[in-house]
Amino acid sequence: MLEFVNVSKSFWTGTQRKVILEQASFRVEIGNSMGILAANGTGKTTLVNMMAGIEKPDEGEIIRTSKISFPLGFMGGLIPKLSAMENSRYIARLYGLDPDYVEAFCRWLCGLEEYFNMPVATYSAGMRARFSFALLLALDFDIYLIDEGMPGTTDVEFNKKAGEILRERLETTTVIIVSHSPQILEKMCRSAGVLKNGRLYMFDTLEEAKQLYDYETQS
Repeated sequence: MLEFVNVSKSFWTGTQRKVILEQASFRVEIGNSMGILAANGTGKTTLVNMMAGIEKPDEGEIIRTSKISFPLGFMGGLIPKLSAMENSRYIARLYGLDPDYVEAFCRWLCGLEEYFNMPVATYSAGMRARFSFALLLALDFDIYLIDEGMPGTTDVEFNKKAGEILRERLETTTVIIVSHSPQILEKMCRSAGVLKNGRLYMFDTLEEAKQLYDYETQS
């Protein structure tokens, strides 16, 4: 379970205070994958980072009683000077998993070939995205956090394999997706919310959330 209790978060931009969340409260139960619709620039990444514990709220409490992943695409836990092989084994030990399994899984899914043994700092954005997503799927979580859906890669074989694995995980795990696209949420979420001007409006169904989101984006 993941729960926000009266959580607030804002930043000073130099000229004004940008409110990301104001007194937001919601709960995500295991088995009920949830989506949050938010336009670009409203604080999607900050919200996901707070769920993961990477960023702290200004006020309120975030309660985690389940194993929650780092956000898809988050590279902060990786050491750029190390290779994907070394990073995968290092992360596996941090989570108490078999380094041989995690390395083999990532090597198979990424398809980076000889680059898997080269420093992550030398990777293209697409290669880093593939490795990050492979590492996310290699680890064992109750709740997976996804910011904007699939990683930005044009590798068809990777997208096919990763998509199939993610769909299998949805049968036994929970996913929270924060995106500006209702189409991404339709495939994975039962309930949804809308983030607008620091307010989070929660709905029992994605269709209700879409109605508010469409109205706000078109007005």
